[in-house]
Amino acid sequence: MKRDSQDAPAQLLSWYDRHRRDLPWRARPGETADPYRVWLSEIMLQQTTVPAAAPYFRNFTERWPTVSDLAVAPLDDLLVAWAGLGYYARARNLHKCAQTVAGGMGGRFPETEAELLELPGVGAYTAAAISSIAFGRKATVVDGNVERVVSRIFAVEEPMPGAKPKLRALAATLTPDERPGDYAQAVMDLGATVCTPRKPKCMLCPWAEICEARAAGIQEELPRKTPKGDKPTRRGVAYWLLNPEGSVLLRRRAEEGLLGGMAEVPSTGWAEGALPGEAAVAAAAPLKVALRRLPGTVRHTFSHFHLELEVAAGRAGADWAAADGFWVPVDRLGGQALPSVMMKVVRHALAHAGRADGGAVETGV
Repeated sequence: MKRDSQDAPAQLLSWYDRHRRDLPWRARPGETADPYRVWLSEIMLQQTTVPAAAPYFRNFTERWPTVSDLAVAPLDDLLVAWAGLGYYARARNLHKCAQTVAGGMGGRFPETEAELLELPGVGAYTAAAISSIAFGRKATVVDGNVERVVSRIFAVEEPMPGAKPKLRALAATLTPDERPGDYAQAVMDLGATVCTPRKPKCMLCPWAEICEARAAGIQEELPRKTPKGDKPTRRGVAYWLLNPEGSVLLRRRAEEGLLGGMAEVPSTGWAEGALPGEAAVAAAAPLKVALRRLPGTVRHTFSHFHLELEVAAGRAGADWAAADGFWVPVDRLGGQALPSVMMKVVRHALAHAGRADGGAVETGV
């Protein structure tokens, strides 16, 4: 760096005191941060932007203002409230963590990174954030914003994700003993508002003079990324089955794995290659009913693959109660813990399944 890096934290904190963002989970100057709100926000922000997370955070804290309130909430209520944030394993771990803190810990979060790492769903980033922001302990918080800032300050040209350990080590050299929580939030604010992925506002940056990437004119090129391979496409058929009472068959996914514990419209397995044939679709159906393929395809993208689902609709007969799953009135589907891909299936089926499959159904889904 161009000058003593010991000056950098103080300079950034001075900038932060003037330009800090007003966020719903952030303590105001002079206030003590609430560990529950810090923890909840950091879990939400792991894969979500601040604008997207803010309304969810407000909803959660209004319904469950303390970790003890969240601990006793039914898991399905929490999953429904989480819908749209994705990565439902985080929501299940959120519930487990709340129960752990509210139960064996008397409602108090531990203060050290080592103790925090023992909690369900708390990784290195979240542990460091809670320890520093909520308890004022020195800890190096590294998220995507921090990685971008550090890669530019030190002109790290090694591509991501291989550069992560190096960036963490470099970030640790800047973390101050004083005000580590404010410093962590300051670096994240800097990355979010000034040192942005595209067209960074270098003229407004408090670290412009020490930024090695800016000096070399490569700030917009960093951090470099290893090219990603093409995502595979998996395909399957979902079953839209109505019983004589006009309810839809749903089932619960296994607790472990993709969308674990969520409700779903039953489907065949999801596999690469061609869609399963008619015989395979009939054999995998939850009930032996006449099926009609609906026009069109439901498409959804997960982190590691694309999914294409066709929908087969049918009307259950007298044996409907023997189906493996549970029946939900269509107008109550909005109260189920359905992930985004399944909401797409529901909307597709409602748009295309007509009276041949038991009559049109009105719903607000």
